[in-house]
Amino acid sequence: MTTIPGGSSVAARAYYVQERLASLGPGPHSLHDIAEACQYDDATTSRILTAGIYRKVYKRPSRGMYQLARPLSDLAYALPHGPTHEQAQRALQELREATDQGLAFLYMKSPGMTAGRQCADMAVGDSDLVELGMTPRDVLSVTRSLRTGASGRAILAYLPTPIQAHVLAEPVPQEAGPGVIRDRDTLEASLVDIREQGYALGYQECMKNWNSIAAPVFDGDSITASVLLLRPALQMQRAPAPYIDATKHAAATLSTT
Repeated sequence: MTTIPGGSSVAARAYYVQERLASLGPGPHSLHDIAEACQYDDATTSRILTAGIYRKVYKRPSRGMYQLARPLSDLAYALPHGPTHEQAQRALQELREATDQGLAFLYMKSPGMTAGRQCADMAVGDSDLVELGMTPRDVLSVTRSLRTGASGRAILAYLPTPIQAHVLAEPVPQEAGPGVIRDRDTLEASLVDIREQGYALGYQECMKNWNSIAAPVFDGDSITASVLLLRPALQMQRAPAPYIDATKHAAATLSTT
């Protein structure tokens, strides 16, 4: 069976074209160059780009030339069949209510990188994000490594093996918390556990004094995002089953088949 670069679903291939176009650098690029970067034929690439123009993902400054129409941080909801802001908010608010007002986030696999993530939405109530070591601007626009944190590993576990190997070889981010997984074997074993259990746990992995639960979000058979629940470590020393179930439910609600 021939493997299609980027995946077999329409959404996965659209996402892949975004990634490959972003990798070519800023400014417009020709249809031929984009198709070559994607390993698609010109006709297939043209159809995906044309659909993206109508969704305002791309723009065509001149004949045969295409470029991203938005900053990379604004592309999270541009995927076909992806969750709308309203759907994400409903799922995240329900997760907060089910977890004693935990902090809930939606992290999308970044369209601007082969392997990264960025926060696309959140439900944090009146919480001051500065207490978490993050500003709203950081949370919404900064791309973060997939090797660190429950939300990153919940995505990484379902990516192709070559991408996993690349991420596993990355250095541990300097800003990582004291519970970050540093040993490669332990990190690889955690990815197996995530695939078997359907969720990831993080204990002060990204930030000191904060523990987390994350579950993957799929578009068909393609991983696109993860839902993250944050609770203070003193309040959630170990993840209780109801919190895990609520996080998995939120992720399933935002997944499509």
